[in-house]
Amino acid sequence: MAEQADNFEAFKLNKQLLNAIAEAGYSTPTAIQEKAIPLGLAGHDVLGIAQTGTGKTAAYVLPILMKIKYAQGMHPRAMVLAPTRELVMQIEAVCKDLGKYTGLRVVCLYGGLGPKTQIEQIEAGVDLIIATPGRFMDLYKKGVILTRELKTMVLDEADKMLDMGFLPQIRAILEIIPVKRQNLLFSATFSDKVERLSAEFLEFPERVEITPSATTAETIAQVKYFVPNMRTKINLLEHLLENEEINRAIIFTRSRKNAEEVSSFLLRKKVGEVRVIHANKGQNTRINSMEDFKAGEVRLLVATDVASRGLDVTMVSHVINFDVPLIYEDYVHRIGRTGRAENEGKAITFINPAEVWHFEKIEELIRMDVPDVTIPKSVKITETPFAEQQIYARELDKLKQRESPDYKGAFHEKKAKPKRNIGKGEKVKAKKSGKKKNRNQLKTKNRKN
Repeated sequence: MAEQADNFEAFKLNKQLLNAIAEAGYSTPTAIQEKAIPLGLAGHDVLGIAQTGTGKTAAYVLPILMKIKYAQGMHPRAMVLAPTRELVMQIEAVCKDLGKYTGLRVVCLYGGLGPKTQIEQIEAGVDLIIATPGRFMDLYKKGVILTRELKTMVLDEADKMLDMGFLPQIRAILEIIPVKRQNLLFSATFSDKVERLSAEFLEFPERVEITPSATTAETIAQVKYFVPNMRTKINLLEHLLENEEINRAIIFTRSRKNAEEVSSFLLRKKVGEVRVIHANKGQNTRINSMEDFKAGEVRLLVATDVASRGLDVTMVSHVINFDVPLIYEDYVHRIGRTGRAENEGKAITFINPAEVWHFEKIEELIRMDVPDVTIPKSVKITETPFAEQQIYARELDKLKQRESPDYKGAFHEKKAKPKRNIGKGEKVKAKKSGKKKNRNQLKTKNRKN
């Protein structure tokens, strides 16, 4: 293993890969590439902890391409699992760029469209599969994929896969692939869940951690605004888009509803080209929106966390967290869309009263206090509607209950029903009603007899 790799020739890669690397514009290996590539080439199991935007995709793709070398046979010899279709497509693009002189057959498997084309590609012969766990298992159960020749397995964005509930599918896949294989696991954070999975998945792994787990890149300037309500968030967003030097920005929302509302507002204000992507958007719409954004034809991309990973655009000037993410690790991935490839970026977060608690947890995770910025005087701060106040109060109750199970909360106290003072007339009426009821019961009884 090279002590220090000043260039990619130090890894003793073949000529086809070195030519492709040069054409892709890679000159000096990043920290994760410098440490992980030699280990991957030597056949070690690797546990890689690296924040997003550090070049970790190439860190495992290059050893894979070097090992399988050229097209051979009909069945896959290496596989990469990733949590989202967007990330699968990004990995495929890196593989095609770096492997363009190898003739290797790369097949991408993900949901959101019919499997017919993917099945045809597999049946034509495949060397490397890049897949989401769900679609891989669907095609395996159809008898389309044979796994007996798999020698290398990669889990990318392992923390996100676990957050999305893919552990059962991952375990099912581990049951059907050869036991003797090389394993590589990459994750931006190293939570307890990831640690347990790594113990289950890896054998005597070499650990590569270029930064402490869940560290944000130094090239990203982070700020936060405490904002009282949704309407004021919208007003602040409009102000920033008019006054900050925002060339290309991603605006993250927590829900599809908020994404649609924010994008509709921006389209009305005509602040530049706007696209919106979320899980309800069709696959082609999502792909086209991202391609337009990458090409610089779109100024603003409004998205849910479907785009917090798997979107590799080097010149994103700003990330705006319109809503605070409830999965705290997603904050790291969201803001990692800017400040990539050693460029500088800015991350701005809007925090409503119910999100303060969550953002404090995020600051604990990233081990820093994000600077607080005052809302400019020119931004109109609106009064919070009663319904919105109620929503915040309920959310705060839930958070307090999470910390203290004995806490009942404003919305959990059972109010005693007030006793009615029955007037004299009502008492007489009730008495007559009772007598009438008794007479009817007596008549019914006599009829039966």
